[in-house]
Amino acid sequence: GDWVVYSGFKRLFILNSHVSNFAPLRCALEMLRAEHDDLMVALINSATISERVKERHFWDADDWHANEAETSLMMAVAPEMVRPDKLQESDDPDRTEDCVFSHPVNRTSLNGVTGKPSEASIEKGHELFSWMVSDLSKVINQGIKEHPPLPYSYHQPINSNK
Repeated sequence: GDWVVYSGFKRLFILNSHVSNFAPLRCALEMLRAEHDDLMVALINSATISERVKERHFWDADDWHANEAETSLMMAVAPEMVRPDKLQESDDPDRTEDCVFSHPVNRTSLNGVTGKPSEASIEKGHELFSWMVSDLSKVINQGIKEHPPLPYSYHQPINSNK
């Protein structure tokens, strides 16, 4: 992120598409924000860009993995990565509803899937990808115009001007 600042940019949009990357990316956001007072950093998760995108990702499982939405997207953008002959027998329910702890996929799924990839289609993937592009564009355009709600430095203590 330093190179973004050194190149003169004041805004950095990070698009994350893997749940496990969120924590380290959030740490990076905090470090960049502390080091570069004028840099605004947005961490956007591709599955929650907008309410409609979120609903499509979460309709068949809360702790989804290779579900209908992900499989449809892959069918649309990287069809060679999908094994269509496996889809009909791949559905596996979300077993995390009553869990307090977060568990790895091998402890929650019999086959690496959580959700209903059997309901995936290339058409659904194209539609979802189109929504994601459109809705991400709106978020970025909003971010381009955004200013901090209060005009204080990151390093300025709260209520320091009283």
